[in-house]
Amino acid sequence: MIACLLMGCLVGFAQEKKVPLPTPSQLAWQNAEMGVVFHYDLHVFDGLVYGQGNNRINPIEDYNIFNPTRLDTDQWVQAAKAAGAKFAILTATHETGFGLWQSDVNPYCLKAVKWRDGKGDVVRDFVTSCRKYGLRPGIYIGIRWNSLLGIHNFKAEGDGEFARNRQAWYKRLCEKMVTEICTRYGDLFMLWFDGGADDPAGLGPDVEPIVNRYQPDCLFYHNVHRADLRWGGSETGTVGYPCWSTFPTPYSHSNATDGIQSYEELLAHGDPDGAYWVPAMADSPLRGYNGRHEWFWEPGDDDRSLYPLEHLMEMYEKSVGRNATLVVGLTPNPDGLIPEGDVKRMQEWGQEIARRYGTPLATTSGNKKQLTLSLPARQRVNAYILQEDLVQGERIRAYRIEAKVEGRWVEVDRGTAVGHKRIGHFRPLEASALRVCVEKSMDTPAIRSFEAFLVE
Repeated sequence: MIACLLMGCLVGFAQEKKVPLPTPSQLAWQNAEMGVVFHYDLHVFDGLVYGQGNNRINPIEDYNIFNPTRLDTDQWVQAAKAAGAKFAILTATHETGFGLWQSDVNPYCLKAVKWRDGKGDVVRDFVTSCRKYGLRPGIYIGIRWNSLLGIHNFKAEGDGEFARNRQAWYKRLCEKMVTEICTRYGDLFMLWFDGGADDPAGLGPDVEPIVNRYQPDCLFYHNVHRADLRWGGSETGTVGYPCWSTFPTPYSHSNATDGIQSYEELLAHGDPDGAYWVPAMADSPLRGYNGRHEWFWEPGDDDRSLYPLEHLMEMYEKSVGRNATLVVGLTPNPDGLIPEGDVKRMQEWGQEIARRYGTPLATTSGNKKQLTLSLPARQRVNAYILQEDLVQGERIRAYRIEAKVEGRWVEVDRGTAVGHKRIGHFRPLEASALRVCVEKSMDTPAIRSFEAFLVE
């Protein structure tokens, strides 16, 4: 009996180890489905079109150009919420090195400007607005570039002892700034180090222990050792299909893939046999149409750079509908407001998502390889949403969808990755039921939801 019990425990352990599992914060990331990032920095106010190369090298001569006289972070967050965003991220620092908070360690911050008598704190305003409207706040900290201090790709400009001392000082400065952000604004959803925080054994600051200490439930993105999520490989707001939540490494841009596939393909698709849970992020600016790609507000722009609604819906279906979390860039202007055209487009987007996918014809769930969804009556149907219970990991490896048409089952779609959400479409037909047949899985499929829709 004891031997049987022991063998049962070993078998159970082996089954448990079949698929990686998300942390609670990673699960919250995937359940959120959509968020926004607000890019704001000194060069929004300089009257020039944003140039990344220039802004990484040339400091802003007069930081008192920062003067958003109508700053309203409530308006920002309401625009995000209207589209269905569940979290929002603010660039507390970007490539100029200017800090949008009252820093005691970085003198190049809002304490130095005349705006609000040097007492303004955009980070605090932003976090307060997020909590007011029910969005989870995240902070983006750019440390890879700092044009004021001559930091280029993490490295202090120059050679010799002087440069080495500046490098060590900059690493300590970054660690102190991260400590301020982690300790002053309550619980944060994410800390995003754009371009990473590099290697603490090399040029990068040692920020991970600070985040672990003061924000243990916060998503960490990322350094060479750890990323709680991964970039999906492009700034189109889409990922490839299939898109798995698992990855072969803890995620570093320097990791090799042994020639099996390109790193870009690995980012876009993940790896169904990966040992690490590293879900995908799809990101895009809202102003990315007609040849534009604007993470920051630019002068002389108009609504023609806004993605059309149909393009945004395609983006949603090829990100959220492919098991990725979508992050959309919004651009506050020099007045401190999201432009009215952007606000309207976000409202339209949220309304269209709700129109298409807010009211299913029918829904069911269950832990089985074949699950039937009976429709209230024979009716037209052309879409489905399939979701796994990710608390138990990604178990489905291949499935097909069938529709019951005039008493017989007809295959209408098939797929591989499901994860948090798979949105699928097929030709419109009249059916009395749909069913999902899992053809391959790791352990028993755990289907959180199976829904049918008519999308017109």
